[in-house]
Amino acid sequence: MNWAETIVQALKDWDTSLIAYVPDISIDRVTSLIEADPFFHLVSASREEEAIGIAVGGYAVGRNAAVFMQSSGFGNSVNALASLCIPARTPIPLFINLRGGPGEFNIAQVAMGRSTRPILDLLGLVHFTLEDEYKMDRIVDGALKLCHSNRQPVAICMTQLLHGGKIA
Repeated sequence: MNWAETIVQALKDWDTSLIAYVPDISIDRVTSLIEADPFFHLVSASREEEAIGIAVGGYAVGRNAAVFMQSSGFGNSVNALASLCIPARTPIPLFINLRGGPGEFNIAQVAMGRSTRPILDLLGLVHFTLEDEYKMDRIVDGALKLCHSNRQPVAICMTQLLHGGKIA
């Protein structure tokens, strides 16, 4: 399995069928697989905090949900995470396309890409970074298990080294 298929399989294994996302070409390989699979319900959001709200609403009615976003938009979701997900103990896996690393062509992406993991640390949220497919299945499965057993959001940061990034 490639990296996108590994993520899709892990979501299925954890019965995570509601996927909210902000469209981004770097995660298109995952969201395209999700969209083509009748197991999932894929909801496109215009902003990251909207995606968080969709996922929390799904969880509130008994459906496991995940969110896909880009690190440049992660900053938009901080209030929703800090004032809704964390105090309500909502287990939402966050798949974050981490921009600003090796191969980045857009200087505007670097600051938020570098700040995403420290912000997650300040929020007290566990996060994992995927740079290649080595042991990825175990890392993603373990992250989802931790997310649900701890009833807190967990971030899975995906770098350009994993998915190839955007091309200028």
